[in-house]
Amino acid sequence: MRQDASSRKLAIIGFLSCAISVLVFSREALAQSFQTTAPTAILIDADTQTILFEKNADELMAPASMAKTMTAEVVFSELKNGRLSMNSEFTISTNAWRRGGAGSGGSSMFAKVNTSIRLEDLLRGLVVQSGNDAAIAIAEGISGTEDNFARLMNERAQQIGLTKSTFRNATGYSDPHQKVTVRDLAKLSLFIIDTYPDLYKMFGEREFTWNKIRQQNRNPLLTMDIGADGLKTGNIEESGYGLIGSAVQNGQRLIVVVNGMKTAKDRATEARKLLDWGFRAFEPQQLFAEGQVIGDAQVFGGDQRSLPLVSKKPVRVLVRRGEGERISARIVYTGPLKAPIQKGAEVARIQVNRGDMQALEMPLYANEDIREGNLRQRALDGLLEFGTGWVRRAMSSVTNKL
Repeated sequence: MRQDASSRKLAIIGFLSCAISVLVFSREALAQSFQTTAPTAILIDADTQTILFEKNADELMAPASMAKTMTAEVVFSELKNGRLSMNSEFTISTNAWRRGGAGSGGSSMFAKVNTSIRLEDLLRGLVVQSGNDAAIAIAEGISGTEDNFARLMNERAQQIGLTKSTFRNATGYSDPHQKVTVRDLAKLSLFIIDTYPDLYKMFGEREFTWNKIRQQNRNPLLTMDIGADGLKTGNIEESGYGLIGSAVQNGQRLIVVVNGMKTAKDRATEARKLLDWGFRAFEPQQLFAEGQVIGDAQVFGGDQRSLPLVSKKPVRVLVRRGEGERISARIVYTGPLKAPIQKGAEVARIQVNRGDMQALEMPLYANEDIREGNLRQRALDGLLEFGTGWVRRAMSSVTNKL
């Protein structure tokens, strides 16, 4: 985690390497273990959020119709918050029909111009048929214009934590400023699966019929016997062929994203290879139990000078069967933490690394209440901060170079 010492408080890092004795593989071993022809790719275990494989995962690229996953998330959020219902009706405008309908040359649900369609049907047109007409109608129905809807997409993306992606339309049509990363698309998919489990099921529906036209889901993984149940494909000239996929085997879910492939067959083949390898080559290893104290954070101005930190979930990573290298972990927070602090507040994060690759990052929470200290305690902490602040500045300087 990089910190700007001129604009933020200083980062304190506590190393936990001595507490972890699991043997795993380095980035170099990982690269030798699997090769893909995909220009950009990532494979993540959903439960532990362990990164099993990545290749150019932070490289900006055009998302094509994979952008519709973000469009769907906005709708899911509106439904969850009660601002829309599945029975809400949106009109297919001339713009939606002309730019996304049957005559547009792209994927379409074949909605008729000036007709009103229930949101539930438009959603299926969006996620099953990848209908551009459905995407535009949804954008116009929620925000008035697609430009306004794109701003809402970006607001939601920031809230979810998609730090590098920018959206400019609901369809995924080519736009020089619409760029995403495979890491962000994987993060978005994990969020959708975790936050909207019932709505997510739409991504796994094999077909949808509208206007008497029956269309198959465009996700090729759904027809393979690998436990696939989502998410989305994409293809424009600028991006090549891409795919976000999710599959479950023996209770384990993996998320794969590939992009930049030359053909639809290539993207299906490489995505399946990654999933097969991930399910076969790894096993889970627990590092810390749910509620176990992982470490402590320094506190300023409180009735105590340290705060025990815990995770609300077990801290687990997937490790390669039969490989050997120690993993390391560290606690990172902006500190010292300022009292008062309420038990359960998110105050830090734990980062788990394999070699120079970050495999996992999870939030850590205060395990007890810290009240504001009395005048004497606060004065003493002020003197200590004045006298030792240069140490934290030096530490921050080192952190910026990590």
